[in-house]
Amino acid sequence: MNLNIALLPGDGIGPEILNQAVKCLQAVEETFNHTFVYKEAAVGAIAIDKTGSPLPDNTLQLCKDADAVLFGSIGDPKYDNDPNAKVRPEQGLLKLRKELGLYTNIRPVKVFPTLISKSPLKEEIITGTDFTIYRELTGGIYFGEKKLNKEGTVASDLCEYSEKEISRIAHLAFKAAKNRRNKLTLVDKANVLESSRLWRKVVTKIGESYPEVELDFLFVDNAAMQVILNPNQFDVVLTENLFGDIISDEASVIGGSIGLLASASIGDDNSLFEPIHGSYPQAKGKDIANPVASILSAAMLLEHFQLFEEAMAVREAVDKSLKKGIVTPDLDANSSYGTNHVGDFIADNIVDNDDDLNINDENIGLGKSTII
Repeated sequence: MNLNIALLPGDGIGPEILNQAVKCLQAVEETFNHTFVYKEAAVGAIAIDKTGSPLPDNTLQLCKDADAVLFGSIGDPKYDNDPNAKVRPEQGLLKLRKELGLYTNIRPVKVFPTLISKSPLKEEIITGTDFTIYRELTGGIYFGEKKLNKEGTVASDLCEYSEKEISRIAHLAFKAAKNRRNKLTLVDKANVLESSRLWRKVVTKIGESYPEVELDFLFVDNAAMQVILNPNQFDVVLTENLFGDIISDEASVIGGSIGLLASASIGDDNSLFEPIHGSYPQAKGKDIANPVASILSAAMLLEHFQLFEEAMAVREAVDKSLKKGIVTPDLDANSSYGTNHVGDFIADNIVDNDDDLNINDENIGLGKSTII
């Protein structure tokens, strides 16, 4: 298969972790005889510094012309700490989602058995956790009309949804549930919000077309509690933009590190894949950032194009790195392996995924060839 992939490294650790994802895609090319063409462009704070815009026109056009977008991270403290900034890095990502029509964000939440001890939650609570969050991405309060009075003392943000916006993501979530464990949970605030009542009405009606899927409902405050108390009750979670942002970040702690969770943003004609962690500027250039979420985002890209064997090869190589302890310091404080070493190990094991490999740990630590 030939694919044109737009690379948007972004800010902070984005370039470092994206480089590791590309290494793994190149290993897939070598192993499975595919051809991927990569073109890079600026987005976020680095783009503001260069052009004044967080999403320059040439970056947007590159993404529209590509088969898929692989994204690093976005954000910079100099904007986070300035409430008066008129242009912010995050505006570039929001605009990109809107312009590409990426209305569905898919975030798998799965516990790796070898990392259960890293979770702040008890083993008996999280063992076997495996659910997926479907978050609506281009509507709601993030994109609604925003007002601030002249005195700067009263502000409002409009949360608005249409039946069409709800329907298109609901169908995707129901189809996903059919291919998993046949359960879908709608998270809303229908006891208070009119927009949530519309969500519940539309999703209930659509659910009649998927009789094999059990549909239930949770208010968002209860859902936030249940994600921690009993995450195994969930299979597919469907929710609106703001609630999805909060719930998915909360769910990231279950596995012990936000550096493990990938995501896909899907539209009718475009797709974007990114780790859910932020730009982590404190780690920039220190070779300590966890690249696994970015690498697993590349695996989701492969799955999106029906390259299931290739995606499995990436996932198996990641599993091997975790089992072998070839991880960054966020997963093991005593680890001597950096971002690049972990990426090299995973890429090497995509090329040669023999389970009986003799791995030379000393060579890995020295950054040499990991396969002997």
